[in-house]
Amino acid sequence: MTGETPQDTPLPAPLPASPAPPAGDDAASQWLARSRAELSGTALGPEAVSIGRVERIADAIAQVSGLPEVRLNELLHFEGGQTGFALTLDRDTISTVILDAASAIEAGMKVSRTGAVVQVPIGPGLLGRIVDPLGRPLDGGDPVVAEAYHPVERPAPSIIERDLVTEQVNTGILVVDALFTLGRGQRELIIGDRATGKTAIAVDTIISQKDSDIVCVYVAVGQRATAVERVIEAVRQHGAPEKCIFVVASAASAPGLQWIAPFAGMTIAEYFRDKGQHALIVIDDLSKHAVTHRELALLTREPVGREAYPGDIFYLHARLLERASKLSKELGGGSLTALPVAETDAGNLSAYIPTNLISITDGQIVLGSQLFAANHRPAVDVGLSVSRVGGKAQHPALRQVSGRIRLDYSQFLELEMFSRFGGIADTRVKAQLTRGERIRALLSQPRFATLRPVDEIALLAALAAGVLDEVPVAAMPELRARIPGHIDASVPDAGKALAGDAKLDDGMRDRLVETVRSLAAGLREPGS
Repeated sequence: MTGETPQDTPLPAPLPASPAPPAGDDAASQWLARSRAELSGTALGPEAVSIGRVERIADAIAQVSGLPEVRLNELLHFEGGQTGFALTLDRDTISTVILDAASAIEAGMKVSRTGAVVQVPIGPGLLGRIVDPLGRPLDGGDPVVAEAYHPVERPAPSIIERDLVTEQVNTGILVVDALFTLGRGQRELIIGDRATGKTAIAVDTIISQKDSDIVCVYVAVGQRATAVERVIEAVRQHGAPEKCIFVVASAASAPGLQWIAPFAGMTIAEYFRDKGQHALIVIDDLSKHAVTHRELALLTREPVGREAYPGDIFYLHARLLERASKLSKELGGGSLTALPVAETDAGNLSAYIPTNLISITDGQIVLGSQLFAANHRPAVDVGLSVSRVGGKAQHPALRQVSGRIRLDYSQFLELEMFSRFGGIADTRVKAQLTRGERIRALLSQPRFATLRPVDEIALLAALAAGVLDEVPVAAMPELRARIPGHIDASVPDAGKALAGDAKLDDGMRDRLVETVRSLAAGLREPGS
């Protein structure tokens, strides 16, 4: 019918109401100019908006209908202001993981598309901050000043974009630096039973970077809030928190936040790598992340596989850890080193998640509960631990003095086992046992007592020269604690001489050995 508006044609939006012009010709002209300036930027015309509705909501998963064009992992806005992302796309509904409090979402609520996937802020404005996986501050500070926003899911660098891993990440932990060297761009798994010191190794590595050029990102996934607070406080007391970023999705956070936390942390760390800098990311831990993925998969009715984990859990962690890399010189030469943490049950390394992560990473540091109970800290099992990069990235001087330590220590452990059955009269075997006891005491290291590369080189050179054979085992902790100050006083140029890729010449080796010898002689004196 003429003059009627069709039902399917939306009416144009009314123009914003303008205030009445004031009295007076000059005032009216000014008001007219202001009104024209305000209206000049107003976009007029039709606008298409996709609106869906919540069919049902349970366990932080909303089933949404009416949005057939939604992309996987696209961010959705709910009527009450909450956000979520599309996890699975079915024929009629979308399984949406809620990223905020789900208690306020009800069936029938409107849901709108954003056209963008889940993104996280990046840039130097995050340094020193504690944020959630969406970049929202948790430290009570101002909103994060972001240089840009990048998707949490990004493709890993291709092979042609990568370079060889040849530079060492100094962890400050002697057993790791000497036996299982960590290279810049490497992925080294830290695995062991509950409460065996996995997080302690990662935190000590972060603390050891306070004087290096490496930016650290710590990602807490499913951890207790008190445990995360202890980590942050340890870095504040002993490290350089202004060079660290803490991405926290604690056990009390929404499952969706825990799921995207490792990917968000990786995106944040990639910013520094792509700028030609060096970054280290600790993901604590991927076992809890796998449990969260299994929880979301079961709630969205995905088929389960081994140990009730969905079949894509391997691909999930593989595409995450593949993003750690050393870039080529043409791309700036930056690096991103990953230290994922995983938990075992009763030392079972053959379980589904541990075997997945071991096959994905470039090596593993295995912690033993028996070693931990025997007060051997860090409780690194040297027989099961391995670094597939190892000596190729080790400092040349450190490689010179640590060549035989693993073999000597392994032989000692076997001899010690046999020596329990009876006395050993062989002088050579007794010397091996004496040397092995000193190696074990030397590799035991308290928390927050990281060593510099020059300290590690001096101790290992003295060990190889037999200087430590006469030092009582009980005096080894004091020797290790006093060695940094003693080297600075006796060989002040050692740190500069061994910087970079410098090798250890005979003159410097003799000076370091004599320095340790003089310190050890004082410890052998009665009453010292």
